[in-house]
Amino acid sequence: MSIRRTLLLFCLTLAGFAAAQQPEATKWNTPHNGNPFIPGYNADATVLQDNGITYVFATEDPWGGRTLSCWMSADIVHWSSCSLNWPTKEAATSPTSKNSMVWAPSVIHAPNGRYYMYVSVGSEVWVGVADRPLGPWSNALGDRPLIRADFDRRYHMIDAEALVDTDGQAYLYWGSGLNWVNGDCFVVRLKPDMVTFDGEPKDVTPGHYFEGPFMFRHGSAYYLMYSEGKTTDDTYNVRYSVADNPFGPFHEGATSPILVSDKEHDILGPGHHAVFERNGKTYIVYHRHSLPFQTASVLRQLCMDELVIDDAARTLHKVTPTHTGPALLHTSVREAGHLPVTATASSTASKDFAAAAILDDNYATRWQPGADDKAPWLVLDLGRP
Repeated sequence: MSIRRTLLLFCLTLAGFAAAQQPEATKWNTPHNGNPFIPGYNADATVLQDNGITYVFATEDPWGGRTLSCWMSADIVHWSSCSLNWPTKEAATSPTSKNSMVWAPSVIHAPNGRYYMYVSVGSEVWVGVADRPLGPWSNALGDRPLIRADFDRRYHMIDAEALVDTDGQAYLYWGSGLNWVNGDCFVVRLKPDMVTFDGEPKDVTPGHYFEGPFMFRHGSAYYLMYSEGKTTDDTYNVRYSVADNPFGPFHEGATSPILVSDKEHDILGPGHHAVFERNGKTYIVYHRHSLPFQTASVLRQLCMDELVIDDAARTLHKVTPTHTGPALLHTSVREAGHLPVTATASSTASKDFAAAAILDDNYATRWQPGADDKAPWLVLDLGRP
């Protein structure tokens, strides 16, 4: 046998051994996964960090509720659900409102010291104001929206997102399309009261834009991020464009799209995101479809992964969506899944909905009784005292 062939076989053997040593990619139903990082069905999240507490405000699924979902955490691991007095479908309805529910909040701490929430209700943008993140909130403009449904009938007046620049100047971005096409993005400068336009809105729609704008500044670059595709399927994705100022012109980034579906690893429809920084790292919070994927309804869950920014190249690295989640989600231990408890149920809809799922410390899994089970029950055995 020649030396060359011997070396080739040796290298192939090493490669096979190395491949065998690689751990299997974490599955969506693996116990102790960090993603989703909040229980239940939520979408279109915004993140507010204030006085050591992180708040997440989001749309309730399916397709929004009569109010918002709200969560708070001191460590990003343990979350508590919070109730908000506003917005509600009833309190944010005008003569021009449509039937859609409460969607897609953006919450900021403004330079004037107060908190403002820009939220889509009835296909209009409403503004709430409060002295604390959890309220009580009130309509900042009384009984009228900031942006009416008929502001521009060609487009959908939803998904408002506020930016406060480093000089304290605030801007508002918003807009989507109708029937999953023709998305459009507007921006306007806001006066210090945060509820009055300072000038005329400008159309800054970048390429491949549909909805969910999120603007942030990093260094000298302004990154306008957004979603394209249908949130109801695996075409949904996150893209971005870059500019030298909040009004553009915007040019799509060389690495766009940065977050897409990965069917092989059960990542479906990631999008409508927010970005925040913590301990020197940047993270992207986004929703994706719950699993097993169900076509009968839209049930999305909130996930988080690291976002890397290349200031020199003015690009965002592509995001690898995970079930494990970043190390930030594992800085302390959740008690769930570590208790000597067993679960027994009257029935299960399938192997994906077994009773043990309620004890696995994984918000992607759940117990679901069989469709013919008319009196379902679940028993937890806590063991001997």
